[in-house]
Amino acid sequence: MTGNIKHKWKNSATENTMLIFLIVIFVLSMIFVPRFATPGNLLNVLIQISINALIATGMTFVIISDGIDLSVGSVASLAGIVAAATIKLFPNANIVVSILVIILTSIVVGGITGFCNGLFISKLKVPPFIATLAMMNVARGLGYVLTDAKPIFGLPASFGWVGLRSIGPIPVTIILMGIVLLIAYIVLSKTSFGRYVYAVGSNKEVAKLNGINADKIRFKVYIICGILAALAGVVLASKLQNGQATAASGYELNAIAAVAMGGTSMSGGRGGIVQTIFGLFVIGIINNALSLLGVSSYWQTISMGVIILIAVVIDQNKKQ
Repeated sequence: MTGNIKHKWKNSATENTMLIFLIVIFVLSMIFVPRFATPGNLLNVLIQISINALIATGMTFVIISDGIDLSVGSVASLAGIVAAATIKLFPNANIVVSILVIILTSIVVGGITGFCNGLFISKLKVPPFIATLAMMNVARGLGYVLTDAKPIFGLPASFGWVGLRSIGPIPVTIILMGIVLLIAYIVLSKTSFGRYVYAVGSNKEVAKLNGINADKIRFKVYIICGILAALAGVVLASKLQNGQATAASGYELNAIAAVAMGGTSMSGGRGGIVQTIFGLFVIGIINNALSLLGVSSYWQTISMGVIILIAVVIDQNKKQ
């Protein structure tokens, strides 16, 4: 009886490793980091993770399906450039026009890049790492070509509504993050498409034998990832009030870190949006605490690499 209880506690601790870790670093930050526990700073943490959350949500779909997308940062930058260039054609644009530009740019730019990634991976059988690495360079290069390496300034004030404004006390970016995470959670956990994504990630050949069109599922997850990456890029452009080719550099690393740190298996078939949320908060709190302590941003980049390594090691130990 005692052995069973210990076994249950051990399994519970293993399954909730990231939640426990999140609670620990939150408590430690409250105790040892000045100004961390203030309402303003806690709201700032949510704002800081909101854009990464959009990209990480799409990355969750891809990684669960046993894939990877290295192009999300470049796609985000390209989408921000296209949105900035488009809205600049309407100098007197109101909030409705700006929102329409944001939505349409996200769908078009993200849809096209995601379509290309999905086509090469699911139809032409190019490994996801290679296909998305190529798209990463193509999208970033297009950004430099379109802007001549110069930021696009002079955007209408209404364009900043999504990135800078609030509805009541809550910033629009946080509301958008919540909506996207909720929809993604429902899709992955409550729909047949979500179950197919897990099935393909667990074992592609077995999924095919069960009548699942694995190539079609993988094709769709890359389109989803592309659209969400583009949406993140446009929101970032709205926040910065400009579009630039250097924007969202390294964001693919942050997204992968959030998904992996949360507990989603890098080999597919296991994980979910709740786990990604844990990962987002862990990374957000760590970065915020380091910033408040005056630690260089270079060390924050190093911490991302360490976080990914730790997450993969934990994932491998869970399989044994």
